[in-house]
Amino acid sequence: MIGPGTPTLDQLGIFLAVVDAGSFAGAGRRLNRAVSVISYGIGNLEAQLGLQLFDREGTRRPQLTEAGRAVLAEARSIAQDVDLLRAKVKALHDGLEAEIDLAVDVMMPSQRLGQILREFAGHYPSVQLRLHAETLGAVTAMVLDGRAGLGISGPLCAGVPGIERHRVGSVSMVPVAAPDHPLGRMASIASGAGRDYLQLVLTDRSDLTEGQDFAVLSPKTWRLADLATKHALLREGIGWGNMPLPMIEGDLVAGTLIRLIMPDDPGGTYGFSGIWRSDCPPGPATAWLLARFADLGAADKGLPDAGDL
Repeated sequence: MIGPGTPTLDQLGIFLAVVDAGSFAGAGRRLNRAVSVISYGIGNLEAQLGLQLFDREGTRRPQLTEAGRAVLAEARSIAQDVDLLRAKVKALHDGLEAEIDLAVDVMMPSQRLGQILREFAGHYPSVQLRLHAETLGAVTAMVLDGRAGLGISGPLCAGVPGIERHRVGSVSMVPVAAPDHPLGRMASIASGAGRDYLQLVLTDRSDLTEGQDFAVLSPKTWRLADLATKHALLREGIGWGNMPLPMIEGDLVAGTLIRLIMPDDPGGTYGFSGIWRSDCPPGPATAWLLARFADLGAADKGLPDAGDL
């Protein structure tokens, strides 16, 4: 048995035009073709597939048959894929990136990141994006070795040779502990009290700042490479530590975490910079991302720069 033939894109376009316009004449007006050409195209498509797509008997308007309805979904999918291909090729001709690797510091508020990436998907549907969530110097390391074209880094990117940067906002960092933690139960925390208890500290998975401490107060530390894990351990009362305020605002309201008023660790502001390699300036879509991060970060206000993490 000989299988169905392969329809052309033009035949599928005519088929979709008839369905959307509701008639052969309407499809002809949409495509600026004679009705006879539309009818001929549908006849050829039905011959190629070996199926009757429209019921033309007893009605002034062609009605999809059961087979026609089944073919319609696939035809629309093919048309959408072709539109996407044409958009991507046009973008390449216009100098638009085909794909972007974006490395973002885990301290970046997830709501802001989600908003920017949702808008990006609408503005640049042909650009594929790979998102990497990293801690501390790992964002800069990814940009330096070319694994990411754009990084949204914390303050550790400052002064790194070969890196250009642009300020894109900040987030407030606050020291917290569970309500049943000894520090959480204190009505007033004396200076230096944090040194007596386990401090949960975010650590760097890159070699850029390996082995360095950033104003860690306590000699008793657990070092964690994941901010979500740190959050979970803080809620369990295992230790105390600084967290980005947007991530734990719900905990503060619910009482699952307590903001610590510590004279020697009041928290601070964790600044963000958009970074890229000096020899790889941002393309159009990357520049849009950088500008959007900067726009939303322009109103950020906080305490003096945070010392520890």
